[in-house]
Amino acid sequence: MNLARIREEIGAAQEYFDYVEGHPTVEGGVMALIALETSRRIYTLAVSFPESYPYEMPQVHVRKPLLASSPHRYSNNRICYLHPRMWNPGRHDLTFVIQRAAKWLAKYEVYQQTGRWPGAGIAH
Repeated sequence: MNLARIREEIGAAQEYFDYVEGHPTVEGGVMALIALETSRRIYTLAVSFPESYPYEMPQVHVRKPLLASSPHRYSNNRICYLHPRMWNPGRHDLTFVIQRAAKWLAKYEVYQQTGRWPGAGIAH
């Protein structure tokens, strides 16, 4: 795990988003806690960085509010903000992950209102 890169990315994300914090994990890594506000509510998210980061994409969990059933989530309730094969460690970073999570939340709210997930999806 590239802790220096993660800390740098947390600092960069703080320039773009109002609430981004880095926190140590019990395992000796770092996780990011983020708050994002839509027109409907405030969400808190946890971004976990795998040991192989940046070569493997981070996992994003919505901590609050509890989400109702919806598509584009993994069995452990992580959100599918990007197809794993599309992750590019040379181009993608925490700011990108947060932007994609915000887009996912907007689509989730449309789904809650209409019962239809907007946009395309790729099976995996």
